[in-house]
Amino acid sequence: MTQASFNAAKRPAGYLTFTLHAHLPYVVNHGTWPHGMEWLHEAAAETYLPMLRMLHRLERDGIRFQCNLNLSPILLEQLSHPGFVTEFPNYLGRKILAAREDEAYFIQSGETHLAETARFWHRFFSQALDDFHALNGDIVAGFRHFNDIGLIEVITCGATHGYMPLLGTDESVRAQVRVAVETHKRHMGRHPRGIWAPECGYRPAGFWNYPVAMADGSPTPPGFDRIGFEEALSESDIEFFFVDTHLVEQGQRVPSPYELRNGAVPTDEQLIAMTHSGHRSLYQPYFVDGPYDKRYATTIFPRDPRTGIQVWSGDSGYPGDGVYLDFHKKRWPGGHRYWRVTGSKVDMGDKQPYYPQEAADRVQSHASHFVHLVYEALKSGFNDSIPPILCSPFDAELFGHWWFEGALWLEAIARILHDYDTGIQMISCAEYLDLYPRAGFIALPEGSWGAGGGHEVWMNPDTSWTYTHIYPAELFTREMVTAGKWRESELGRRIAKQLCRELLLLESSDWQFLVTTGAARDYAETRFTTHNDQFNEVKSIWQTFESTGQLIAVQEARLAEIERRDSVFPDIDPGMWAAGAREERYQAPLSETLAVRPQARTLAKPPASVPATPPPAVTKFE
Repeated sequence: MTQASFNAAKRPAGYLTFTLHAHLPYVVNHGTWPHGMEWLHEAAAETYLPMLRMLHRLERDGIRFQCNLNLSPILLEQLSHPGFVTEFPNYLGRKILAAREDEAYFIQSGETHLAETARFWHRFFSQALDDFHALNGDIVAGFRHFNDIGLIEVITCGATHGYMPLLGTDESVRAQVRVAVETHKRHMGRHPRGIWAPECGYRPAGFWNYPVAMADGSPTPPGFDRIGFEEALSESDIEFFFVDTHLVEQGQRVPSPYELRNGAVPTDEQLIAMTHSGHRSLYQPYFVDGPYDKRYATTIFPRDPRTGIQVWSGDSGYPGDGVYLDFHKKRWPGGHRYWRVTGSKVDMGDKQPYYPQEAADRVQSHASHFVHLVYEALKSGFNDSIPPILCSPFDAELFGHWWFEGALWLEAIARILHDYDTGIQMISCAEYLDLYPRAGFIALPEGSWGAGGGHEVWMNPDTSWTYTHIYPAELFTREMVTAGKWRESELGRRIAKQLCRELLLLESSDWQFLVTTGAARDYAETRFTTHNDQFNEVKSIWQTFESTGQLIAVQEARLAEIERRDSVFPDIDPGMWAAGAREERYQAPLSETLAVRPQARTLAKPPASVPATPPPAVTKFE
């Protein structure tokens, strides 16, 4: 046996799985700059296309990556929207032209290095344009290719990123999942095995009361026994999702990703707790307990906190290193960035010039340091019969957009784990579940990865008013769809479909998040109000149709206008919102389902474990 085949036959001592959450709220036909389509263009140019280039290099060199990549359903709809496909090359053309103009200015002013950086931006955006044309304008197809060959595992999300713990009906929770599954299948050609629960928000089954009054003046509905999130997933054949650390370990809460982004630094006590907590509790998957059919139990993977700090924190993590490209300082009118971080407390006027090669070199040491952290976190479980798995989830847009060098860092980690026999292998969650059993069942409390660990980001004095509109909209939709009159004519179906689209867009958690963080409060409030107004317009159109069987010309024209503006989920089925509607996938006897469902399989005797060697020497950045 050759050394290569021997290494291939060894079972890894531990696993690393990245989960990248790619999502943007629906912005097509809803503004351009500073908020709107510009967000989508920036993410495509700075994150999605560079990620595809990175995956292509790894495919070419035969290197594993096997991350879980969530492409949210509403993001898939936008990347394939004719408006984006048409406008994105124009955006890239503007960036290319701005780089040329910057270069000419810097040459004239004698700033040679900045002129070279302008040429760097010219090459960067020209490459993006070439890549986009090579894909025939279909970025989704690029990701579908890597999903098909197994280099990544594309998973789904709530249809419009609705925050599940606060949605007001079981039907709305199920519809967010079911629309997501159907959208994923349409774009990716297969059923998703996993899902990113928006904001890692989880709710167990149990009695629940509406937390706010109804804006339409109707009486607040009585509380009811609602389903747990895991039941909605199980019904739609979703095998796994992700939860935050504190939902699994009920110890001292660690800072959330959003708190880290805002400059929070973990205390020494928190770092000690993260380092010395029981090694198996966070490094193994669990079935979720609850009152639902356990034959189809859904699995959770906990978020590892220590490695997350290194990427989420712009203050103490890798992105805050002085050599990396500064996110905030830009040269207008083109918006290109020419300065490095320099230091977390350095004034904008004192930022120093950016050197791309120096930043690329620093990526290598930070990748080595990250592998070292993973090794240290997992090593106590290396000799266990079931190898541990470390789950490191991030917003995908952190890599390339917020942290410009982030995609290179991901690639460097994959190459280190390929080149050095650390005993650690990258793996997707689906692949891990096909190989190994769960650690057992776990009952989870309610919570999220948001600041405070609960629902505070989405339900607070600045955002609670949004739910006074969401809840009556959800209740009306369920009542109207359940009655069934919409099924009797094509016009009725059109109205019902658009009502459901507007409800989904109204439910997007992005609006509350942007209000709470202040990132784009005015835009978020305007967008929420727009969708609420359009929902009520479609509701009024329906009421006219219900009573007369027809519409007047102005209503026909307005319905068509709203349909054109929010033309997402073309095959949406309003029946998903009918009272008690659920996916009935599993009718086979238990003996048959156990034979075919991967998560119900028992584990064969695992291959012999092999000793792991430490990763290459690293410089510590703690």
